[in-house]
Amino acid sequence: MRFVKVLVLYQPNSEYATTAESYVRDFQRQHDLGGKMELVSVNTREGAATASLYDIMAYPSILALADDGSVVNSWMGPQLPLMDEVAGYLYR
Repeated sequence: MRFVKVLVLYQPNSEYATTAESYVRDFQRQHDLGGKMELVSVNTREGAATASLYDIMAYPSILALADDGSVVNSWMGPQLPLMDEVAGYLYR
């Protein structure tokens, strides 16, 4: 299994929107990702479909996905994981 990307699903204009946006910005500043982390609004058609596909009910949520689209790990809810914990999936 090869790791491809991390999705951060969130709701813009919510209580935790700034937290999710800051997390992604700071993460990208600290780690050379080459586009492997994506901030996805669940208020868009694509974002809502992604949340539904992976049965996401709490936001923000972070999904580490394999190249076949399967979830390697996930974190849900307002308590975001340490950036190094997520980065470990990028460098496997």
